[in-house]
Amino acid sequence: MTTLAYAARDSRTMLRRNVRRMVRYPSLTLMLIGMPVVFLLLFVYVFGGTLGAGLGGPAGGRADYVAYVVPGVLAMTVSAAAQGTAISVSMDMTEGIIDRFRTMAISRASVLTGHVVGSMIQTLLGIVVVFAIAVLVGFRTTAGVGGLLGALGLVVLFTLALTWLSVALGLNAKSVETASNTPMFLVLLPFLGSGFVPTDSMPAALRWFAEYQPFTPVIETLRALLTGSAAGGSAVLAIAWCVVIALASYLWAKRLFTRERTR
Repeated sequence: MTTLAYAARDSRTMLRRNVRRMVRYPSLTLMLIGMPVVFLLLFVYVFGGTLGAGLGGPAGGRADYVAYVVPGVLAMTVSAAAQGTAISVSMDMTEGIIDRFRTMAISRASVLTGHVVGSMIQTLLGIVVVFAIAVLVGFRTTAGVGGLLGALGLVVLFTLALTWLSVALGLNAKSVETASNTPMFLVLLPFLGSGFVPTDSMPAALRWFAEYQPFTPVIETLRALLTGSAAGGSAVLAIAWCVVIALASYLWAKRLFTRERTR
């Protein structure tokens, strides 16, 4: 068996371990899905009438706002799941299981691979649940098959990027408590972008930040793909941000994990 085959086999083993942990402790998954659902219902039913009227769409009020806010809530679902990933990684690093893995004949890369793939499965399941609830509250997409596939591809790429970032944050944390708090800034970024209100309604300094932070082009591209409109330059910028975050986070996580192994 080749080295690559051994690594793939060990990665599958680590993936099964993480999936079993997810099944054994469903409360964390429910919490990570519950927060975006609460915000979706809150903004649609409490603020949706007023905020939707300001959008000036043909439907007016809440119906317009549902179409506007869903991409932002989907991005929030991905960022919320990052917190669970950081906690899971930090638990492994602080509770001694990594020391046991070091004594076993397994691929070292499989430990992080199992976390990443398992977390992506958890996040995408959360996306499906949140999207289904969005449909129940009135969201309707006018995208064709190409638009839906493009939106799915962007969500997967964005999930990969934030998952690697959360893995790195979990490795860098000194305790599980720190790991649970460090990714919180990711949950705030959809609010400081175009996730819930248009950026042109913000003060100048905040608008500049909102327009150039990574969540805004991702949300704008998802919004365009799901509504069947042109994404324009936001799609290129969204993909570029995802690639940069994924690559930088992967290299950071790899360096942190290698340093931990040599201790």
